[in-house]
Parts: sequence; C-alpha cells; structure tokens
Amino acid sequence: MLYGLPVVAVLVVLAWRLIVDGPARLAIDLFAPTLSQTALILIFLLGLWRLIAMADAFTIAGGRRAWRSPRPAALFAVLAMIVVLVHGVIGFYTWSFYDAGASIFVSSNPDNLEVPSATSSDITGELSATPVATPKTASSRINVLLTGIDSSEGRNHALNDTLIVVSVDPVTKAATMISFPRDIARFPLWDGRTFTGKINSLMTHASLHPKEFPDGPINTLVKELGYLLGVPIHYYAAINLDGFVQMVDLAGGVTIDNPQLINDPSYGGWGPGHPLGFYLTPGKHHLDGQNALAYVRSRKTAGDNDFNRARRQQQVLLALERKMADPAMVARVPSLLRAAKNTIRTSFPSERLGEMLDLGSAIEDGSIVQRVLGPPYAIHPPTSTTGGVYILKLDLAKLAQLSITLFGSDSRYYKATAGGPLPSASPSP
Repeated sequence: MLYGLPVVAVLVVLAWRLIVDGPARLAIDLFAPTLSQTALILIFLLGLWRLIAMADAFTIAGGRRAWRSPRPAALFAVLAMIVVLVHGVIGFYTWSFYDAGASIFVSSNPDNLEVPSATSSDITGELSATPVATPKTASSRINVLLTGIDSSEGRNHALNDTLIVVSVDPVTKAATMISFPRDIARFPLWDGRTFTGKINSLMTHASLHPKEFPDGPINTLVKELGYLLGVPIHYYAAINLDGFVQMVDLAGGVTIDNPQLINDPSYGGWGPGHPLGFYLTPGKHHLDGQNALAYVRSRKTAGDNDFNRARRQQQVLLALERKMADPAMVARVPSLLRAAKNTIRTSFPSERLGEMLDLGSAIEDGSIVQRVLGPPYAIHPPTSTTGGVYILKLDLAKLAQLSITLFGSDSRYYKATAGGPLPSASPSP
C-alpha cells in the first residue's frame, strides 16, 4: 500500500483533470515547458518507483532464491518490460509536446529575427519577437495575425501570401477573421510614410532595410496591419507553406465545400516534375496536402480573384481545426508535433493556450464573422496609373467604418471620431 499510494494519487489527479477539463485541454497545457518538464520527471520517477515496488514484493514473496528461478524471474522481467514500455510511450508523447512547444513558442528576442530564405524548408529559429502590444486584461479582446510564408524553392525572397487577422472577444465569445489580400499597395504606414510596394513584401522589405524599420520584420508587419485595421495585433502565428502540406497530410487531409469551379491551367505550385494546372469541381471534396495548398493558392481561374482565394484560405483553416479536434488524431500526435516544430512559430503565450481552447470550443463555426478586404474596402485602380502592375488601394474611410462595425469602441477609428460618423474619404495617393 505504501508503494501504491503515490501511483494511485497521480492517477486520481489525472482522472480528475480528464473529467473536468477533457483530454484536449490537458494536451494543450503540456505545451507549457514547466508543466511538460514536470510531467516528464514525474513519469520517470513513477516508473522507477513501480519497478522498485515490484522488486520489493518479488523479494518478500519468494526470497532471494526466487531471482534464480527461471519462471518467477521471467515473469518479473515481462512485467518490468510492460512498465517500462507504458511509461516510455507516455513519456514519448509528453516529450513530443515539450520539444514542439520549445520551438513553436518563440523567445522574446527581436534581434534574432530573419526572413526565411528561398532554400529554407522550415522556419526553425527564424522568427522571434516580443508582442507589439498585449491585452490589458484577461477579458480584453485578443488579436492574432495568421500568416503563411512562401519561401519555396525558386524564390529569392519570402512573401506573406496569407494574411489573416483573427480577433476573439473573451466576454461575448465572438470571433472575426479578416483577410488582407496580398496585392494591397501604396498604403500609409503608422509613422506617416507611405509604403509603395505590395503588403505581402513588407516583411522582407523591413528585413532588408533595418534602419528604416528598427522594429524588425515581423513586428513591422504586425504593427502595420494593426494600424490599418484600427486595433492592435497582440500576437502572430506563422507557418511555412511547405509545412502546411505536411500538416494536412499528417491530419489525413481536409474536407471542404468548393463553391465554384476552379480551372487554373497555369498553377505550378506542385514542385519540380509535376505538370501545370489545378482543376476542382464545385461541391464537397477531401483534399490531401498538395491539393489543399493548390486550393488556397490558385487564383487564375476565369472570374476568380485574390478575394475568393482569401475566403478559401479561411475555409481550409477552419476545416483543419475541425480535423485536429477529432479524437482519432491521438495516434498521430507525435508526428503532427514533429511537423509543427519545424514549420510553425508563434509569439502567443503558451500559458494562455488552454484559455483559447475553451474560447474556441464555445464559438460555433457558423457564428464566426469572415471578411476579405476586397471591394468596397480596396479597389483596383486602372493599370495605366500603376505602370501596368495589378495593385489594390485601400479606401481608408470604408475600412475605418468596417473597423468600427466589427470592433466598436476598441477601434482607434472610433476613438478618433468619438463614435461619430466618419468623414468621406478616398484612397490615399
């Protein structure tokens, strides 16, 4: 009983956590290094404790002679192997969370920030930054930038072709997803300057011109999107698109409902040796990683555009979230975490993950407000005025009104007008 009490106590605590919080919350909490380290030590000590208890009981029951008897010794060896195997498997899962969490959740060192190179297959160690702002209280709105970084083979620079701001209100349990099309250009910076390039190149430009952008690449992007949207962005989560393919494949693919025909004969994002083109009929489809990537990247279908592509990106993110929540994913957790370790970086604090899981569980997919900053919030000026380059220019007055509609008094535009009507304005030159 003396040997058994510690093991029983741990099992009771674990069972209580599983009943009250559920397995998903317990797994999320393991991303916190302090908890996963403590769990690893406890798993090792409990395994050792059980082996000592078994050896003691074996000696008491059979004496020293029992160790020299083939059958009892063989039985002990089998039972000991079972204990080692069980604790080894549990320890492996726990180590997977610790190892992934140590890489995914970046350190607060803004000087250690580089944009992924063209030959980089992952983003290990390349993104780390302090939050530009943090929520004032636990009940304050949380704004996170989700960005996909395209640094695939053949590029000499990295591009943020996916820019989605997710905003969650912990009080009302409301969520909003806002996509910035990559072709937005000639927009005002928070310091009064104007950036003439496209928004998907801002992070790379900031990396190449550190004197002009002392905040660093990722903080520059985070600060600018928050400035345009009218609410501070507190954290970011970045994923390399090559890693996106691997994550979807490991999850067993995603199921989407394609709203319209996609026939893009020029799509070439498959990698070397693969024929050009991507074709997908309307309706429900189960997509593997490469096809899911094509679904969120293709935009050359007649009548298609970057706004539809942004909507598809939001759709696939929600589909992947639903797939990850499937209990059948448990067996694939170590593989998923290894892939995530090499492809995902976030400045979101790991200790708040459980809270975000609870919030996410309380929000229905159908209640998430989804917006893409295409017309009327951004318009395409005649190419004769842009040197033949396709760009989008923001209508700042309409964007300000959207910000007030979505975020109310949290929006800086609301504060600037004291809640009154906004003056009419056209896109800045």
